[in-house]
Amino acid sequence: MALKASALKVGDTHKERVVENLSRTQIVQYAGVSGDYNPLHTDEVYTTQAAGYKSVFAHGMLTMGLTSKMLTNYVGDGRLTKFGVRFTNQVWPGDTLDSTATVEAVRNEGGQNYVDLKLSTTNQDGKEVVAGSATARIDP
Repeated sequence: MALKASALKVGDTHKERVVENLSRTQIVQYAGVSGDYNPLHTDEVYTTQAAGYKSVFAHGMLTMGLTSKMLTNYVGDGRLTKFGVRFTNQVWPGDTLDSTATVEAVRNEGGQNYVDLKLSTTNQDGKEVVAGSATARIDP
């Protein structure tokens, strides 16, 4: 069901779990799909011994993609006009991520209705890993 401007108000939220217990396999699969084989995401020995991290960690763009899953589930396919994020913390194997969209504005511009959203994805400890914003076309 498409979002309707008449049914939205500032402060409304939509929350969705986008991944539970992120696995190393999912991270490596993303490396294959994206072509980003940076060893920080796939090579435990390199990541811990040479780079000094506690473990391999997810690609930022994987986290953004998971956030976008919630976003398109909420606003619908083909409705986004703007989407941007900032990566605020790393995502580790085993993390569970929840994404939230909060309505910041519902507006009409040039005869088209839009919703402006604030985005946040947090891990199981409540630590934000992605912050962002989006705008989508919506029905009247």
